[in-house]
Amino acid sequence: MMDFLNPSWGPEVIAIVVALGIGLLIGLERERRKGEGPKRSPAGLRTFAAASLAGAISVMVGGKGLLALVTAGTIILTAIAYLRSRNDDPGLTSETALVLTVLLGGLATQRPVLAAGVAVVLAILLAGRAALHDFVRSVLTENEVKDGLIFAAATLVVLPLLPDQAIGPLGALNPRAIWIIVILVMAIGAAGHVSIRLLGARGGLAFSGFASGFVSSTATIGAMGARARKAPELLGAATAGATLSTVATILQLFAVLAATSLPTLRSLLIPLLCACAAAAIYGAIFTVKGVRETGVAEVQLGRAFSLPSALLLALTLSGVLLLSASLREALGEIGLVVSAAAAGLVDTHSPAVAAATLAASGKISSADAVAPVLAALSTNTLSKIVIGWVSGGRSFALRLIPGLILVIAAAWAGAILTW
Repeated sequence: MMDFLNPSWGPEVIAIVVALGIGLLIGLERERRKGEGPKRSPAGLRTFAAASLAGAISVMVGGKGLLALVTAGTIILTAIAYLRSRNDDPGLTSETALVLTVLLGGLATQRPVLAAGVAVVLAILLAGRAALHDFVRSVLTENEVKDGLIFAAATLVVLPLLPDQAIGPLGALNPRAIWIIVILVMAIGAAGHVSIRLLGARGGLAFSGFASGFVSSTATIGAMGARARKAPELLGAATAGATLSTVATILQLFAVLAATSLPTLRSLLIPLLCACAAAAIYGAIFTVKGVRETGVAEVQLGRAFSLPSALLLALTLSGVLLLSASLREALGEIGLVVSAAAAGLVDTHSPAVAAATLAASGKISSADAVAPVLAALSTNTLSKIVIGWVSGGRSFALRLIPGLILVIAAAWAGAILTW
């Protein structure tokens, strides 16, 4: 069978065939929605096929200048047709698609594969009208739309503007690297939120705790403790959710270390795997108990992620990087451990990223980053114990604390075995 894109066909023939295929593909979808009678759409299968061919031929005959004139003429004709129509739907989808089809026909003369790919994406968007409208209007909440825009701005606007070089005292800060961690944390939080939306209440408190742990394990433990205090019959399920939030913390730690320094992640692989396994097993035990206590638990949905928390993470991480660099300069490696332990009372990931950043820059070895990360994990566990006791009371704390101690003990045991 002859390859469709074989050069023996000639570029002109390939362009015409691809342009025709583009017009027919988009036109087929629009023909189905054209309607009947006086209110029908003016553009259908033949119009879209002709528009795409017009774009291709205009480039072949007169180049980009003629393509611009053909596109302008198409815009004028679609505007006239739009003004004459009395359709109750004031949308401009077909009109916009027709103009884009002309441009895709022109693109087919230069990059036929790209033009065909864009046409397929456009056809999918057009065909998915009902599903997309329902998703935006009925499934997404207003807060989720705002979070999506915030995440897009953070990724596509802010990130490209940040310098990718060490700045500040002792060259401890890399703005782009710090912001990438913030974006990663927001993305993980959003993934957990989507998981809750997909499973709903059927996931129960155990899954809710695990997913929410990607946003904040400490806050999740506080929320689970408050729920257990309010509804003692959910004590086992709340303990499961609180414990499994620690699994999320460790998985998140995997992600941020992988994004910062792979050698550091390799040095911490065994300790983190041991901690993750201990948390998962302990959480699974209480998940089974929670299922026996209650079949379905109500899940309260909030924001996909917390922007203030993400910005606070950036500030905290910057402060920890500066503190770690300063203490390491003054006290050597012991200063790094002390600063990580102090920062771990508030957040595990900031001191972990700080240590990994120093390792990535060659200021310390990846093996030297193990102790600071585990020190931060230990002091963060202490914070969780206090919050668990205060929020959930004695009964909740006595069930949660052994699991948290087991997790941190497993992490240190894994580190000892690898040293």
